[in-house]
Amino acid sequence: MNKQIRRVGLALTAMFLALFAMASSIQVLRSSDLYKDSRNVRASYETYKTQRGDILVDGVPVVESIPVNDAYRFNREYASVLYSPVIGYFSLFSGADGIERSMNSYLSGQSSAQFFEQINALLDGKPVTGAAVELTIDPDVQRAAWDALGNRKGAVVAIEPSTGRILAMVSKPTFDANMLAAHLYGPVTDAYTTYSEDEDKPLINRAIAGDLYHPGSTFKLVVAAAALESGQYTVTSEFENLQRYRLPRTFSFVENSSGSTCGKGETVTLETALIKSCNVPFAMLAVALGEQRIRAQAELMGFGSALDIPLSVTPSIYPENLEDSQVALTGFGQFDVRVTPLQMAMVSASIANQGVLMSPQLIDLVVASNLNVLSQPEPVVLSSPMSKLTAGFLTRMMVDSVNSGAATRAQIEGVAVAGKTGTAENGINDPYTLWFTGFAPAEAPRVAVAVVIEDGGGAGQSGTGNQLAAPIARLVIEAVLKK
Repeated sequence: MNKQIRRVGLALTAMFLALFAMASSIQVLRSSDLYKDSRNVRASYETYKTQRGDILVDGVPVVESIPVNDAYRFNREYASVLYSPVIGYFSLFSGADGIERSMNSYLSGQSSAQFFEQINALLDGKPVTGAAVELTIDPDVQRAAWDALGNRKGAVVAIEPSTGRILAMVSKPTFDANMLAAHLYGPVTDAYTTYSEDEDKPLINRAIAGDLYHPGSTFKLVVAAAALESGQYTVTSEFENLQRYRLPRTFSFVENSSGSTCGKGETVTLETALIKSCNVPFAMLAVALGEQRIRAQAELMGFGSALDIPLSVTPSIYPENLEDSQVALTGFGQFDVRVTPLQMAMVSASIANQGVLMSPQLIDLVVASNLNVLSQPEPVVLSSPMSKLTAGFLTRMMVDSVNSGAATRAQIEGVAVAGKTGTAENGINDPYTLWFTGFAPAEAPRVAVAVVIEDGGGAGQSGTGNQLAAPIARLVIEAVLKK
């Protein structure tokens, strides 16, 4: 009898310990993740009992919690749609997204860093006031990117190469977060349904997520870096200067955008091919380098990485298990190469920063209501994708591309701008995707930029990256240089 009682006692003890461990895991170790989960409606309701922290840009609140006379006490108020893709929304009925979601534990006063505030609040019988979150976004640069993109569908990203701080992130079309923040069920759910069913997908931040884009000729920067880093090529390495190149083991041909050879002469150098953005030499170069070497270079530049900035970034893709004909197409950013604008800004930033890629970041500072600094992210090196020498060669070629090559509309008087355009094909009759990526000043870079325009910018297959995307980048760069 005593043996059976001991067995029951041991079983109950084991069950209690398992329950205690699980409860501790949920309440302590996983509490932050659970609060970030948009499905956690209870957490959403709980946060309405506190005054949610402000979100700041250059010290000015762009999101505030305003007192209201209803059961939820506070209502979220958003100052401008300029920041909607970054900030997201905080909705009683539709959950949260953007910074509102990724920084929810701080904004709602529930982070582990606010433990003592929570204890004091418990003793005082008063709810915790959420912490304020300061973004890295520069309001002047953000406005310049917003205005320059105009009514076109696409995205703009600007990064400080030496730190990884994101100075601008624009995505269009976008949404009005105030439509989702109200406390009236009908209007909010109607607005969310309208946004969700819109074929232009305004709730998607195109700068970091969505269906991703073919990078077109901007990807030549990655291929050129792989070639120079291999030690088998230099900027003066020569390729047969063909008008058309037959893809290996196919009856299909690749042509340069001009429809002719890449300049005069029987051969063309790697340098000239990049400056003029010629497809044929890069298709041949990609086959010679091979899939594995190009992928390795791309991954060093951020491809395949699930970044947390702290927004979740969709990894960019260099495809696998390719035929040589498909590798050739990737040489100029076609086939199944897919990227985010953030990724292409990172490619330029790694070149601008002499071969060192800093991890991109949207948060400058998190400050509690008692003015204690809870978080202040420091610059972090993500990788070193190339040597300083390779970065220097690429910079020189990109500057020449802006001065006299395929990216001339990015020129700024008195400033050495380094750039690369792209005009990506999407289908036989589909509009092109237009690109520019680059940085300035070339000798002491302050900003790296990527611009993408969907649907040919309204010009179908007539528009080019130099014609439409490069001028947008120029305006963004000028906004940074004026500061």
